[in-house]
Parts: sequence; C-alpha cells; structure tokens
Amino acid sequence: MRPILFHLGPIPIAAHGALILLGVLAAAIVFRHEARRRHVWGDERILWIVAGTLLGGAIGAKLATAWHYVAVTGDASLVGLLVRGGRSILGGLAGAYVGAVATKRVVGYERRTGDLFAPAVALGMAIGRVGCLLSEPPGTPTTLPWAIRLTAAQVAALPACRGACAAGVPLHPSFVYEIAFHLAAFAVLWRVRDRGRVEGDLFKGYLLAYAVFRFLVEFVRGNEVVWYGLTRSQLFLVPSTALLAWYFLRRTPAASLSTVPSA
Repeated sequence: MRPILFHLGPIPIAAHGALILLGVLAAAIVFRHEARRRHVWGDERILWIVAGTLLGGAIGAKLATAWHYVAVTGDASLVGLLVRGGRSILGGLAGAYVGAVATKRVVGYERRTGDLFAPAVALGMAIGRVGCLLSEPPGTPTTLPWAIRLTAAQVAALPACRGACAAGVPLHPSFVYEIAFHLAAFAVLWRVRDRGRVEGDLFKGYLLAYAVFRFLVEFVRGNEVVWYGLTRSQLFLVPSTALLAWYFLRRTPAASLSTVPSA
C-alpha cells in the first residue's frame, strides 16, 4: 500500500496520487497563464488539445508498464491494469505528445503548442516527483553526505523496496535530483519562453534535456537492469534521445521554417 498523505474524513489520500493531482493543477494554471498571454485562450480548440494531451498522457503512462505488469502477475484484466498496474512518467510524456498532435489534427489547429506546454509540464513534473519521493524506493546505495536513510516503517510501506533498499542503508535521493532538475528547467523555460526562433522548440528542448538527464540518473535509481547494464527506461530513452537530437542537428540556419514538422 502506498504511503498516506492525509485522510479526508474516512478516505485515505495517497501521497503519490495527491501530489500528481497537485502537479496537474499547477501545470494547468501555468498553461492558462501562457495561453492568455499569447492570446490563444479564447480559442476553444485549445481546451480540446489540453483534454487530448491529458488523455494521451494517462493512456501512455499505463500502456508503458502494462506488459511488465501482465508478465509479472499474469493478470491481464482491465481492472488489474488500471488499479494495480504501474505508471510510467516517460510513457506519460510520450502519450501526451501523441495526444496533443492527434487532437490538433482532429480539431484543425495548425499552430505549434509546445511553447505553451513547456513551463507548465516542467513545474507539474517537479511537484509530481515529490509524490514519487514519498512513495517509491529512492535509489542505489551511496556514501555521499546527502544520502537518505529509510526507517523500518518506511521500508515496510514500500512493497518495491528490496535488496539494497533496506532500513538504515544510505541511498541516493534520486527523486530529489529529478525535482531539482525540473524546478531548474521551469526557471530557465520561464525566462527564455519568448526567445525561441521556431515555435514549439521550447518543449522539444526541454524533452531533450530531460531525456539526457533521466538516462544518467537511471544509473542511481536502482531500477531493474534488463540488457547490457541498462534499465527499461534507458532502452526507451536511447532512440527517443536520438530522434530529438536529430531534430535539432538536421536544422541549418538556412532551413526554411516551413520544413519544420509540427509539434
């Protein structure tokens, strides 16, 4: 059972879900601010794009872990996948991107929306990762002075905490690293949000930076190694990072903006 943040009457509110919801709300506020500032908030198609993005993110987050859940538990039921199955941040980001692109095509919105989403997503991710910090195994053992140590009660509340993840063992606070990254990214994106030469590049740049960072931080996350010392997340990130890097590298100063694919 995931750690409980507080009780709403008789209803226990899990830390993970509550902070993800808080992150979504914070992201929505930032997105609305940016949409109003850029004078696109009055277009109802924007609301459909937001809905498609959220739906795509929710589906992607579940699908990314569905096969692993079925392989481990043998439970292929819809209830099992939705209630007891895991969620993947990387899958959620990929699904959200696909959801935004698909919805824009359906509603006929031609402008790129990545710059609207970039600061909002960074802030939402920072807040949501606090929920992960409170409810998931932190990382691999370390001798660094900022290591965190779990109590026996905390270990008992984390079913996935096994192996080196034990009471009193100094561990990397890997989610603290992620929170710091996303807060720094939000600050940078907020500062440079009007300086992009190509509309939509702000979000792609954020995704590329996060992909590189996440690939590196996976080495101290303690996730299962599945192939040549790499985790499942790293195997997903290798082609994803390559595609994002290729997008930026293939552009030249003389390239026509009309050849830049929609985002």
